[in-house]
Amino acid sequence: MLIRPIEERDLDALHAIAIETGEGFTSLPDNREFLAEHIAATRAAFEKTEDHPSLKDAPDLYFFVLEDDSVDTDASAADRIAGCCAIEARVGLDVPFYNYRVGRLAQASKQLDLNRVIDTLFLSSDHTGDAEVCSLYLRPDWRVSGQRNGTLLSRVRWLFMAIYRARFPDRVLAEMRGRFDDADVNPFWQSLGQHFFPIDFGDADRLTGLGQKSFIGELMPRYPICTAMLPQAARDCLGQVHEQTQPALAMLNAQGLRYEGYIDIFDAGPTVEAYLNDVKAVRDSIEVVAVVDAQAVDPGSPVTLAATMGTCASFRSAWVGRLPAHGELAVHPDEAARLGIVDGARLRVLCD
Repeated sequence: MLIRPIEERDLDALHAIAIETGEGFTSLPDNREFLAEHIAATRAAFEKTEDHPSLKDAPDLYFFVLEDDSVDTDASAADRIAGCCAIEARVGLDVPFYNYRVGRLAQASKQLDLNRVIDTLFLSSDHTGDAEVCSLYLRPDWRVSGQRNGTLLSRVRWLFMAIYRARFPDRVLAEMRGRFDDADVNPFWQSLGQHFFPIDFGDADRLTGLGQKSFIGELMPRYPICTAMLPQAARDCLGQVHEQTQPALAMLNAQGLRYEGYIDIFDAGPTVEAYLNDVKAVRDSIEVVAVVDAQAVDPGSPVTLAATMGTCASFRSAWVGRLPAHGELAVHPDEAARLGIVDGARLRVLCD
């Protein structure tokens, strides 16, 4: 399994993934033209050199695909792509980045001898300029126990950000898909969003995914919304995730990202966040020298996640079956070929 930057030839695979993900996966709308522009934008970001004038203040997108080299070479390119993930360097700079901040309003009445605390929702753009890890999706055929493909997709973004740290700001976030009921309906949207937008959830989600977000600021109320006025089913959605998103949330929590009271304005899914330098994989990953050795012993399980440290456009990452020792990592020639490295290459690695 190999992680690499997305290329133009991956458009069919990306479109297939966008169809598979369904409603609620805002960052990958089912729109082929938009996805093609998505790929072009991310290729431009990867091609930037470290001295590019806009490197430190641009809303660049870095999009990766997980490629399965074991698939028959006669198969289509789309059949070799097992999943994807992405990093948006800075959100909210080109189009507003909205969410709700869950707050508290304290009230007291001496006459009635009452004290109350009411939960409220405030329309917010507090995360403007932060980085976002997004678009993580592993296709069903590759959700196999023991292969750790989901872990690979999740952690590779931290290695990339650690290697190219100057490209990213201090804080990072991730938006989680919200909870839906057995009828695939989101009670929060039914109780709140649909009263302000004369469109259904799928259309609102699609427009947001396409970057057409101005209608949110134009139509959503600017004053606080008291959650006590919402039905219990809607209140139960606040900060809760879709069942298919729970593994992704668990991996982010393990890296130190936490829910700090921000939710999606459509489905009430939680936003988790952290300072980038405090993320476990960024903090614990180390640099080593690759030693290509045909006699390297493979224990038969992925134990070290290795990423190349060359140019951004040539970035590669894959599991290696050995742990580093004394600043070196023994790499089998097959692993070296997969990563596109030679003996003596520098790698950044993350071990369990």
